[in-house]
Amino acid sequence: MRFYERFQRLPIRSKLLAMVLLPLVVVLPLLGLLLLVWGNVALDRLLITKVRSDLAVAQGYFERVLGEVGSSTAAMADSQALHRALGDSAAAPVDPGVWVALLQAFKAREGLDFINLRAPDGTLLVTDFGAAPATDRRSPAFSAATTATVGVRPHASVEVLQPDELARLAPALQDRVVVPLVSTRNAAPTDRTQEDRAMVVLATAPVRDERGTLRGHVQAGVLLNRNLPFIDHINEIVYPEGALPFGSRGTATLFLDDVRISTNVRLFGDDPKNRAIGTRVSQAVRDTVLGGGQPWLDRAFVVNDWYVSGYLPLADGAGRRVGMLYVGYLERPFTWLKYGVLLSIGVIFFAVMIGATVVSLRWARSIFKPLEQMARTMQQVEAGKLDARVGAVGHHPDEIGRLAAHLDHLLDVIDDKTRALQRWGDELDRKVVERTHDLEQAQAQLLRSEKLATVGQLTASIAHEVNNPIAVIQGNLDLLRELLGPQTAAKVDAELRLVDEQIERMRLIVTQLLQFARPNEYAGYVDSVHASRALDDSLLLVGPQLARTRIAVQRDEQATASAAINRQELQQVLLNLLINALHAMPDSGTLALRTRDWHAADGRVQGVQIDVADSGPGLGPELESRLFQPFVTTKTDGTGLGLWISRSLIERYGGTLTARNRDDGPSGAVFSVRLYSEPPAATLPA
Repeated sequence: MRFYERFQRLPIRSKLLAMVLLPLVVVLPLLGLLLLVWGNVALDRLLITKVRSDLAVAQGYFERVLGEVGSSTAAMADSQALHRALGDSAAAPVDPGVWVALLQAFKAREGLDFINLRAPDGTLLVTDFGAAPATDRRSPAFSAATTATVGVRPHASVEVLQPDELARLAPALQDRVVVPLVSTRNAAPTDRTQEDRAMVVLATAPVRDERGTLRGHVQAGVLLNRNLPFIDHINEIVYPEGALPFGSRGTATLFLDDVRISTNVRLFGDDPKNRAIGTRVSQAVRDTVLGGGQPWLDRAFVVNDWYVSGYLPLADGAGRRVGMLYVGYLERPFTWLKYGVLLSIGVIFFAVMIGATVVSLRWARSIFKPLEQMARTMQQVEAGKLDARVGAVGHHPDEIGRLAAHLDHLLDVIDDKTRALQRWGDELDRKVVERTHDLEQAQAQLLRSEKLATVGQLTASIAHEVNNPIAVIQGNLDLLRELLGPQTAAKVDAELRLVDEQIERMRLIVTQLLQFARPNEYAGYVDSVHASRALDDSLLLVGPQLARTRIAVQRDEQATASAAINRQELQQVLLNLLINALHAMPDSGTLALRTRDWHAADGRVQGVQIDVADSGPGLGPELESRLFQPFVTTKTDGTGLGLWISRSLIERYGGTLTARNRDDGPSGAVFSVRLYSEPPAATLPA
């Protein structure tokens, strides 16, 4: 709604341009952007779909290899030569050399890396290189063949052999096993320096005689560490020559845990010898595939470049994830192709947008130019140029041209009327200003006179009612001194002097009340008064009244500046505030007195602030708004003039007196007095 209101306030040029350019500058680019985003996502999904199918092909070949190793092992377990050798060994022990020759023949025929014969309980009897060590018993890599029953198919799986296991099964393969770890970007941190375990395809087949009696086990396998022909064959199957366009290159890898033990990924350049064996997979891929057991189908950083990658977890016979199978192809050529296609789409959209914008702007200009010309004419007329006219607006026989002609005619008619109205209006405004000024002055004078009259009447009454008792008291006090005599009067001299001081104070109060009727006649001298001293004097005067309560006095005096004011008048103000605070706490409470330096906006000390705070009920909303008006009081015996007089005294010296409810406690009010150290000259008493 707010946008619509802003649009309505735009000039016609901006509205037309917005209506013309919005589809071209906003909608068309947005459509192009959506197309670019969709194209980018579609191409990325296409690449992921391809690597998914590539990974499925590699997985199928890997499972076929597992099946072939299992079939080869089963074929040997069922071979006549093996059964014949086992039959002969039942009659007389067979020479170990015969077993070695037999196993080596089977290994060469089936393309295996090692083969061995085990007893029915799984104990290693003989390998393809000789008799088994006497210390060997059931190897952890040996599957639970002793629990197999008749009809169970040979078991083939990926297994991880420790160095001592491989040494017993195939010591000749140990040179291919150890893989030094290479520092790899984005890989998980590790303290290992090499991988000395062996990943093998291991198959175990039971050997049974014609009665089904278990005679032993044949165990055979293929070592996957540095098995370059195996991994290259996978790569040729998945990525044959010419399968990847634009110079991309396919790769395949076998991982033991997160270490590349067999790969055709190049570490440096295109030299086939510089394979990245010993490098490690990135931590993100490791956590997903090995940690979570999920395939990875996405872009990944492989050794030194980005590849569209597919990773598949490999599990051993016990279901533990021990490695990964990877295929992928270089992402960069497809990225450049994608950017080229997206750039071409962007250029086409941009060219179409520019052409359409130019044509649309020319059409829009033919509409808003005449309207702007009429608008400028109206602005000139409003500015006082009454003879301004639209004139010709080009070749526009349409509604816009006719509207311009009507506007010129209307301006001619209005011109005379406007001049007459301006004359009448100027005269009326002048008279209204004069009358308003006179009325404001009269109201201000009337209000001031009413206040002074009220104060004058009250002052005259107080002076009459108070001065007479004061005179009687003073006369009787003097008579008392004469009757007592000098010696007796000396004993009560302190009390008599206190009565004298209070009589003088009452006279001073009457005098100060008269200040509001004739302020220039009763102005006191300006002193440099310290806030702490003024508070001390005021507390001394309310000491007897304070002593009759359980009110605790807290003082926090930090002011360093002094106040420029008549000392007696400041004492009168503070005394009034203290008495009001005591009345707000009739039984008990806390009276907080604080002094602070009053700083200007630039940080300069310009005066002092005195706060008088009580813990009473506080100020109600209605009382707070009328607090400093005359005759406003909450006490049955009060006149309601104390705060009004106090504020007037403070304002006479340029200061302020304010009141508010406390915000540092549950209840109570605080009155703040601010006085300049040097009051402005305009506020000094005459």
